[in-house]
Amino acid sequence: MTCYFVSRHPGAVQWAALQDLQVDAWVPHLDPAEVQPGDTVIGSLPVNLAAQVCQRGAAYWHLSLALTADLRGRELTSDELQRLGAKVCRYHIESVTTKESVPS
Repeated sequence: MTCYFVSRHPGAVQWAALQDLQVDAWVPHLDPAEVQPGDTVIGSLPVNLAAQVCQRGAAYWHLSLALTADLRGRELTSDELQRLGAKVCRYHIESVTTKESVPS
C-alpha cells in the first residue's frame, strides 16, 4: 500500500512534511490509473479525480483550509497554511451521474 501526497505547491509539500504524515510518494500530479486498492491519496484533487481514486479502492484525504478571496491564486507558504488552519480530512467521493440524470 502506497501513500501519495499530491501537490505542485512547495508550501503545501513543506506543510505536509511537518505534519508527521507517513508519505511514500510526493508527486505534483496523480495518474489515478496508478492507484491500487488500499492506497491512500492526500491532496486537493479535482472532484472527478478524487472520485476515481475512491472508485479504485483507495482512501482520499483532502487538504482543506479556509482560504480567503484575497489569497486565491497565489502560492502560500507552509506558515500561511498553518495559520489558515490547513488539515487533511477523509472523504469518500463517487460519481452518481448517469446520462438520464444530467439536467437539461
